[in-house]
Amino acid sequence: MSTFVHLHNHSEFSLLDGFCTIDGLVQSAKDMGCPAVALTDHGVVHGLVSFYRAARTAGIKPILGCELYMTPHSRLERQSGIKGELYHLVVLAMDEIGYYTLINLCSLGHTEGIYYKPRVD
Repeated sequence: MSTFVHLHNHSEFSLLDGFCTIDGLVQSAKDMGCPAVALTDHGVVHGLVSFYRAARTAGIKPILGCELYMTPHSRLERQSGIKGELYHLVVLAMDEIGYYTLINLCSLGHTEGIYYKPRVD
């Protein structure tokens, strides 16, 4: 059994950045003998429930996460030049509270912080 765990993976839910399917990701982790695997799509958590179910079915511990688009300014600012100042932050949920916090952050990014990409601050 491998002790290596992939903590930064994108699925088809990462638009223009992810290629693998959730089932393919889980199957690859299982084939490599990984005890766990994470899903950290860009700015979205749309695939986490499917990923959780697929990983649990395969006997692999699912690690739920997201790669957030961080802005050094307020997520509410809308001015030119901000697009180039985005940073990426991989966030992993440790428990159920972390999962709901992750959903909340992504929702805020899409409802209040959208300016080219769903930004959080």
